[in-house]
Amino acid sequence: MAYLFTSESVSEGHPDKIADQISDAVLDAMLAQDSSSRVACETLVTTGLVVVAGEVTTKAYVEVQDIVRRTIEKIGYTKAEYQFEAQSCGVVTALHSQSPDIAMGVDETQEKEQGAGDQGMMFGYATKETEEYMPMPLAFSHRLVQELARIRKAGEVMTYLRPDAKAQVTVEYDDNNQPVRVHTIVISTQHDEFGSDEAMLQQISDDVKQHVIAKVIPADLLDESTVYHINPTGKFVIGGPHGDAGLTGRKIIVDTYGGKGAHGGGAFSGKDASKVDRSAAYAARHIAKNLIAAGLAEEVLVQVAYAIGVAQPVSLNINTYGTAKVAMSDGEIAKVVSELFDMSPKAIVNRLGLTNPIYTPTAAYGHMGRSAYKAEVEVVEVETKSTDTGTVEERKVVKKEFEFFTWEKLDYVDKVKKAFQL
Repeated sequence: MAYLFTSESVSEGHPDKIADQISDAVLDAMLAQDSSSRVACETLVTTGLVVVAGEVTTKAYVEVQDIVRRTIEKIGYTKAEYQFEAQSCGVVTALHSQSPDIAMGVDETQEKEQGAGDQGMMFGYATKETEEYMPMPLAFSHRLVQELARIRKAGEVMTYLRPDAKAQVTVEYDDNNQPVRVHTIVISTQHDEFGSDEAMLQQISDDVKQHVIAKVIPADLLDESTVYHINPTGKFVIGGPHGDAGLTGRKIIVDTYGGKGAHGGGAFSGKDASKVDRSAAYAARHIAKNLIAAGLAEEVLVQVAYAIGVAQPVSLNINTYGTAKVAMSDGEIAKVVSELFDMSPKAIVNRLGLTNPIYTPTAAYGHMGRSAYKAEVEVVEVETKSTDTGTVEERKVVKKEFEFFTWEKLDYVDKVKKAFQL
């Protein structure tokens, strides 16, 4: 039976996403100085105030206030009229050391392999619906808010745009679970106040359809029956942290698969890779995407689960939703996958390069469905030198190239094909 499915995304200026980006910026700053940093950084943003709290164990020294202000400025909160502005907002920091009880279970020793940072289950999902191997409603929602941000920062058209925005896309599927058309598009974008209310809202609606929707939604998926709701509540002048408080980890469905597949409940931003909430979710996505790209199935959900302090997962489950192209049960597929991908925390970190400062770009527009790329990042190198009075540490800032979104790489396709004789 045909059905509708809806997903949403939010812009980098949404209060929850501001919090996520600050948390990941703090994490990256610590990893740039000490790749073994343990970080669990939570952020609250509200009118004129940022609170950064959590647990860290690191040799790094970072100016949290500077990181917060640079992050907010980059997002675009640079005007006092927003009631939340990069240079004038208050910043409160409450970071303390990680619990030694947790560290005892996670730390690697000569006698014990690095264990999982917590118990729990994580999911990875992939589908052939889009070129990103992501569900179409979420992929389109991400594209819409990304285009709004691109237009706002370019400053050539729609110059009234402000940083906060949301998009939601409903896709109609046929009896074979194939997407056939876009049913409804909802976009709410913060804006300056100009002209009469009626004329202002009409211009915003026209501009969004012309400059945003038409550029990112394929025309063959839109028709005369597609429903549009552009700023459906009316004016959206008050937004960002002044309109609604934001917290790290409150957009976990936006961050993953838009409600498709499943979610284990753990948030990502502000957490280093010893937290399997993050690292194992990335590894599960890496598995799912490579299985789909190899032609094993049309749709795959991967679940992995851990016990705190234990290196090997307690379970690994595969669900192909009956779309598998091999004469094997999902349980048999899972057994081969568990032999192909080492899912211990240490192996995941090494395979995906997760001790590198690569996390800030993940904190807006989804952690999954992005393109892997390489970029230079400033890091701090420490060199110990001997002097007449003892040893001193010299610290210097250098640029190093790192790979981002490594869990999106299709580097296991050939191995999957060989293992399953595809």
